[in-house]
Amino acid sequence: MDGKTILITGGTGSFGKKFIETVLKRYNPKKIIIYSRDELKQFEMQQDSRFRKDSVLMRYFIGDVREAKRLTRAMEDVDIVVHSAALKQVPAAEYNPFEAVKTNIIGGQNVIDACFESGVKKIIALSTDKAAAPINLYGATKLTSDKLFTAANNYKGKHDIKFSVVRYGNVMGSRGSVIPFFIEKKKTGVLPITDTRMTRFNITLQEGVDFVLQCFDKMWGGELFVPKIPSFKILDLAKAVAPECRTEEVGIRPGEKIHEEMITEADALNTIEFQKYFVILPSVQLGDNEKLKLWDTETFRTSSNSKPGKFCQYGFKYNSGTNEWFLSVDELKQLIKTNVISD
Repeated sequence: MDGKTILITGGTGSFGKKFIETVLKRYNPKKIIIYSRDELKQFEMQQDSRFRKDSVLMRYFIGDVREAKRLTRAMEDVDIVVHSAALKQVPAAEYNPFEAVKTNIIGGQNVIDACFESGVKKIIALSTDKAAAPINLYGATKLTSDKLFTAANNYKGKHDIKFSVVRYGNVMGSRGSVIPFFIEKKKTGVLPITDTRMTRFNITLQEGVDFVLQCFDKMWGGELFVPKIPSFKILDLAKAVAPECRTEEVGIRPGEKIHEEMITEADALNTIEFQKYFVILPSVQLGDNEKLKLWDTETFRTSSNSKPGKFCQYGFKYNSGTNEWFLSVDELKQLIKTNVISD
């Protein structure tokens, strides 16, 4: 990141702000460009002491990923792009399906095209566990976006450019997530639970940012990175937030799963497990039988990390319900105390 010009789409969101704050603390970038469509959030960010830097270092661009020309203009002389802009609310996507398609799919392709035109070197797009075997439109649009970004490496030609994807689970305490909802419902004395069997993956905002930064160092282009993170049971989370409240099961909502997956059983056939993360490998079919790999898989397995990886066994899946690592109630309490965000 030192000496580089960095652009982050959706830069005024929770991830964007934490990413920029972390980069400013650890590195000496040449320029950081915050690209988003919300002028109020940009104004508030400019007043925040964490981001109050000189105007040459911090640049704010009003724009939507749906606008290809604006993206291309914003990416002039940019070296690194983090694509975090998306419509992420499951019910809103179900009710406004083509709006989600325009932002998450068409917007994603606009980012790819602008990166090619502007000479960007490295791009990481953020994904979600809902993109694995999706049952709602949000997940389906993000799966399509994932495929667009990994496939972009197939036609890079002579461009010195790499596209990769990072996929992880629920960010603890982010806007619209269950913890702020439980905290608000705590006042009523009753916590609504959709299904008592429900589990979810969990990652803190800082852990998500750190993983993305690590992936910029490790990426070869075309792979999808998945961190090894813990799960929690929804009833344990309820106990951690409000042990004095009773719970009431209200039924699972449309488009919601009992357990989330980040690597499906089918994906596992093409996945390498490393000590702290998984990588779903890229591939593209040419003709009926011939298979072209973007790069040497065996070399990647043995040399992309300090310790060699291993291919996942047949039948493996990375599921929040069968995960070997679960957070206890006490661990959840401590994480909530230190990581739940208010912005």
